Amino acid sequence: MPTDMAKRTTRDYTVKLADQARIIDPDRIKQPAFVLLQRYESMDGPPHQHRKGQLFYAHEGVVRVETDAGIWIVPPQRGVWLPPGFVHRGVSQRSFTLCTLYLDARLTKTLPKHCCTVAITPLVRELLLRAATYGWRYPKIGSQARLLSVLIEQLPELPHTPLHLPEPADRRLRTITAALRAKPASNETLDELSQRVGASSRTLARLFLKETRLTFALWRQQLRLLVALEALAHGESVTAAALDVGYQDTSAFIAMFRQALGVTPGRYFENVQPPAARKAAE
Repeated sequence: MPTDMAKRTTRDYTVKLADQARIIDPDRIKQPAFVLLQRYESMDGPPHQHRKGQLFYAHEGVVRVETDAGIWIVPPQRGVWLPPGFVHRGVSQRSFTLCTLYLDARLTKTLPKHCCTVAITPLVRELLLRAATYGWRYPKIGSQARLLSVLIEQLPELPHTPLHLPEPADRRLRTITAALRAKPASNETLDELSQRVGASSRTLARLFLKETRLTFALWRQQLRLLVALEALAHGESVTAAALDVGYQDTSAFIAMFRQALGVTPGRYFENVQPPAARKAAE
């Protein structure tokens, strides 16, 4: 989880490509825009940054992007935009396939200046997968370059999705958020948690709202949503995912999920997972 990311080093780096392909340093490639499609067995990368902007698209599986500012979840058929120079790390204990668009900074002027999650439209998905077959060695003039231009033009239109968990800066709050991330099913109140950090619950409640723009209750609800979303993306049942994050009533969990994301878990994963995983989410 995102705590003191700058202290991590490349010695902490653990990433295994399923196809044994070599890891590419995008900043060494002079092509201004290119797409790579790679399957990973797992990932636990160190904090790092690139001069290029990146659009991560989870073609299969789910990956978590962590930063000092918070966590972004990338389930199947969704993506996360990282502007140039944004320090981040990728985490997944299971296999996944990642399709990544890399863009020179000069091509990102119309894109957000902050990290955000987006829904990948069918058009953008097909453009990404097609561009991935080109790699970075395609001609600068011709049909392949034009396809990349069309892809880039579509990016500002991608709808944003609420798959972000903000991380506060205050160390007292970080102690509390770390405890909740370690045990998302915990029902400890803010009064109870405040005893761990030597501050009143009123002070902590004010700081939560100031630093995350969420109340304590809404922050914990968002944490539970994202943890459950990862579990559902890996094929767990709705009942198991709900219990794991502290919901004893599955219908209450489904209502929370629908209020946050607009659809039920089954609808959210419709047409983006294998039948077994879709059935588990129903």
